[in-house]
Amino acid sequence: MWRSLLALKPRDVPLRVALRNTLAIVAPLAIGIASGHVGAALAVATGALNTMFTDQPGPYRLRLQRMLLAALAAGAAALLGILIGGHFGWFVLCALLLAFGAGLLVALGPLAARVGLTSVIVMLVSASMGIAPRAAPGVAALIFAGGALQMLLAIAAWPLQRYRPERFAIAEVLRQLAATARARPDAAQLPAVSQAAMDALVLLHGDHRSRGEAMRAFRVIAEVCERARIDLLALSDLHARLQAPGLRTTVADLLGEAAGVLDACAEAMHHAQPPAAAEPALAAFDATTAALPALAAGSRGDDARLLRIAQARADSLGGQLRALCRNAASASSRGEIRSQRAEARLPAALRSAAALPTLRANLGLGSVAFRHALRCAACVALAAAAERLLRLPHGVWIPMTAAIVLKPDFGGTLRFGVLRVAGTLAGLLLATLLAHWAMGDAWLRLGLLAALCIGFRLTVTVHYGIGVALLTGLVVVLLSFEGMAPADAIHARVVATLAGSALALTAYALWPTWEGRRLPAMLAALVDAYRLHLDAVLAGRMGDLADTRAAARRARSNAQASLDRLRGEPTRRRSLQQLRQAEALLANASRLVRAGVALEALLRDGATLPQRDAVAGFAARADRVLAAIATALREPRHTDVPSLRPQERRLALALAEAVTGRDPVALAVADAADRIADSTDTLAHLLRADAPAPAG
Repeated sequence: MWRSLLALKPRDVPLRVALRNTLAIVAPLAIGIASGHVGAALAVATGALNTMFTDQPGPYRLRLQRMLLAALAAGAAALLGILIGGHFGWFVLCALLLAFGAGLLVALGPLAARVGLTSVIVMLVSASMGIAPRAAPGVAALIFAGGALQMLLAIAAWPLQRYRPERFAIAEVLRQLAATARARPDAAQLPAVSQAAMDALVLLHGDHRSRGEAMRAFRVIAEVCERARIDLLALSDLHARLQAPGLRTTVADLLGEAAGVLDACAEAMHHAQPPAAAEPALAAFDATTAALPALAAGSRGDDARLLRIAQARADSLGGQLRALCRNAASASSRGEIRSQRAEARLPAALRSAAALPTLRANLGLGSVAFRHALRCAACVALAAAAERLLRLPHGVWIPMTAAIVLKPDFGGTLRFGVLRVAGTLAGLLLATLLAHWAMGDAWLRLGLLAALCIGFRLTVTVHYGIGVALLTGLVVVLLSFEGMAPADAIHARVVATLAGSALALTAYALWPTWEGRRLPAMLAALVDAYRLHLDAVLAGRMGDLADTRAAARRARSNAQASLDRLRGEPTRRRSLQQLRQAEALLANASRLVRAGVALEALLRDGATLPQRDAVAGFAARADRVLAAIATALREPRHTDVPSLRPQERRLALALAEAVTGRDPVALAVADAADRIADSTDTLAHLLRADAPAPAG
């Protein structure tokens, strides 16, 4: 838990994004100060501040839609808050309903949850400001205008750099491929380039994708990246299994040279330039590949067999690298696209489900989102009623803090609660110093506001505590334009932060949702997704691989996120055992899906499976065994999982003649079957070892 509190994440907000977000907040205030309409400017700046959080990477069309919805939600929440602010009963009821809705929106993803949370905060703040109801439409319109201004700045480059999000996404995939080639992950590690590849897939094939000639080249490059990823993973596995140090060094050099080509292509894609820097690395890669046949001929035993597989994969990877260099030069709005048009289709596993069916499916106590919604509604309504009944000065920050801190999982709630308190105290110290130095001059305060806003936008995803410290100073400076004395804002904020965080942590402690109850289902879904993917590979159904791979990536991301949440919970004997078992299961599941990588690469090259009946028999048995493992994960008492090894031995006998003749496809099939059987039987063993003892 301490590690999660102190960890620093990579910065994922570019400086240009922080600058344009800050401009949308500061520019209206500057105009308001110059023209004497500070109140209206504050409303516009508030709308821009609330919509800022939805300025996320993605196609311009999607960015416009979600930021417009966020601006509309903020304006509607402000209108509602002003209209019901003077009525205690309506205020508490609206706080209850909006908090419940915001909590339920976590089922639709983090962006939807953020919009819901922002709407709750805007409603609470606007209800506490004492604005006359007749002014409600005007204030709501100004808040919406601030959000619309933020949106317009976010999409301003659309006409000038139409394909910039697509170029940047592909460049990130290429960089991660290069990192994979250099790291040479073994089979027990999670396959790399998952999230970046899924993001690129949504950009190129999703509902909000760009339309235009350049999209053809982007789709070609994305497909080449996927094929290159498979070859890189296959070579990494072969590197780990080779015995002779000299041979391992040769394969390591091959991967390093491939990484150089990928890095050069990434830079070319990022800057929309030809990848001239890739030529030396590509020439070195070709020279190393040309030396592999002689090394294979001079090797014996397993090393000779593995080098023959490595030669096929290196030849294939060389073709992918040359294709990347060719297409990178034309993948921009200025290039001439000659690639064949591919149908734009997002794999079924990544298509966004309809919002209403998803929310209906989460209306039950078995849903984490529903339990979170009930906790959130109870906390916010209780805090809103208490601050009104007790007439606390600036008491609206108590329900605000409770809504911000309360998360669906224990680790998230603890982390946000502790870091919010620590960050607020640090920020208040900063704000106190600023109050004595710069609060007398409006333009100096505006400059401080801009600096704090940029710092907050850049650091909040790196470390929440640092971000909150800067946000606290930002809010104190912003409220000073309304006439609130800094000392009043500081005192009110520290009291409200402590009270709201304590309320959220107490609510979660009284009715927790422990991740250990969800993790087995996540692991079962992962095994099922891997089962379907391996079945498609062993059956040679190349048309199904896009869907099965996307489903496997999503299931793996969900399982890894669930495991990370479990690590953030208090350690108990049962949770510690479950954590160790889950880590072992996840590692062996990764070995399972990596077992078929070389075979999938050969099939993509147009190879035909030998001994189709024997392979089909092995595939059917593997499907039954993996289905039994998934059932055992969902229902721990069903641990009667058969072994896959006998069926693998029968397949090996059927392939013996082709393997002796050194047929590369037969070698790959035999190798994949052996590794699949080993990983599957290991998963079954882990489940049996953790099974409850029989009664009596």
